[in-house]
Amino acid sequence: MSTPSRRNGCPVCGKPATAAATPFCSQGCRDRDLLRWLGDGYRVPGRAIEDDEAESASDGLDRNRRPPL
Repeated sequence: MSTPSRRNGCPVCGKPATAAATPFCSQGCRDRDLLRWLGDGYRVPGRAIEDDEAESASDGLDRNRRPPL
């Protein structure tokens, strides 16, 4: 027996999605997914930020950007 396809089901457990919790099967799976995003369960691919870059980015200013003409 094969495992259920996540493409057509809940992205957490693979069960069929419900209309009330789409694309998840239940509020429980919806909450688990949110907790994974809030923790380190999911990561968006990209290069790592160096410590000095993180400090300069914390003020919200892009110091390397040229002003518009």
